[in-house]
Amino acid sequence: MSEMFDWYVGIDWASEVHQVCLADDRGVVRGERAVRHGGEELAALAAWLIATTGAAPERIAVGIELPHGPVVESLMERGFAVHALNPKQLDRFRDRFSVSGAKDDRRDARVLGDSLRTDTRCFRRLKRDEPRLIELRERLRMTEECKHERVRLTNRMREQLWRYYPQILELSDDLSAAWFLDLWALAPTPAKALRVRESTIAKLLRKHRVRRFDAAEVMRRLRRPALTVAPGTVEAASAHVGALRDRLRLVTRQITAAERRVDQILTELAASPEEPEAAPGQSPQQSDVTILRSLPGVGRIVCATLLVEAGGPLKAGDHQALRALAGVAPVTRRSGKSCVVLMRQACSQRLRDAVYHWSRVAVQCDATCKARYQALRQAGHSHGRALRTVGDRLLETACAMMRSRSLYDPQRTAREPQAA
Repeated sequence: MSEMFDWYVGIDWASEVHQVCLADDRGVVRGERAVRHGGEELAALAAWLIATTGAAPERIAVGIELPHGPVVESLMERGFAVHALNPKQLDRFRDRFSVSGAKDDRRDARVLGDSLRTDTRCFRRLKRDEPRLIELRERLRMTEECKHERVRLTNRMREQLWRYYPQILELSDDLSAAWFLDLWALAPTPAKALRVRESTIAKLLRKHRVRRFDAAEVMRRLRRPALTVAPGTVEAASAHVGALRDRLRLVTRQITAAERRVDQILTELAASPEEPEAAPGQSPQQSDVTILRSLPGVGRIVCATLLVEAGGPLKAGDHQALRALAGVAPVTRRSGKSCVVLMRQACSQRLRDAVYHWSRVAVQCDATCKARYQALRQAGHSHGRALRTVGDRLLETACAMMRSRSLYDPQRTAREPQAA
């Protein structure tokens, strides 16, 4: 059953001014307020709520669209029961108050508060994350952003090299590789490639342990006839490539540092399980990281993503919530004689990507997952559909392991019937 509260607050958040609506347990509005975004103003909001209601913060439920951010954290630190709601659900709840489609901040704040009062089960109760999980989430997102930036920079670098130096592009598909950037620094133009020594190229290849080709082959490719371009093109394009090279090296260092920190945090979490110690005579409790790492196909990124993007459902062992959040649960549209099953779009994209790659790797390294995938493909399902089903079963296994606090047992999984 949903937890009952004495007071309900709806907050329509914004970048500058937040609209707040306070209602009692019968839905009667007892106060409205516009709060500017700032530390002093948010503290005054919390004091106003306590003074107006005369209740403890634990008895005041707050509804908001965001599951994170300074407004959420400020209220949670003061003990308020903060609940998050998907913006699409808020749009549906808004029709209760106006079927004309009218929308404004005051109305949204009231809709949030009243919907939290009548349909608490539709909201998600937020809990404070461990400081290391907060840092882990930020490091993961930094890594993702830096990788996207690296792709953009390499695409721009490839475009500039294609203008005047296409022969160097034949040496590597990864233009962000350290050895390729150093090679370009030695021979940034076709004219300078004619003057570089073969021994210098050989030394560079040995330094970076490149064995795909030798120095003579590199020299042969670099000294192919150059393109005939307009005067000034080589100088302009090479200057642009030089700037992109410096930015690529910086982004690569940032990615390396972020990934190293992610590994450190996971190691710390694995060494300090949150569960209490087992009683004498019982096996010690396993940490969440240790349990997840025992699953086939789980690496650094997948393990960290599961912890920070689906920590609540995962800890509770809620498979239904987890499979919907990861996008592996299909959506059925049935009306009369029509029945259509579609891929779920409303989900966490980061978690969807992590589960997809988790399934892809598990199919390669685990016999049970591989057999299930092959059976689905033979049944006529597409590659993506088969991987989603494999991911669904892996999530179900992970939830069962979290509930029992046990590690993955491939022998037990192999004995279970494999359903298509």
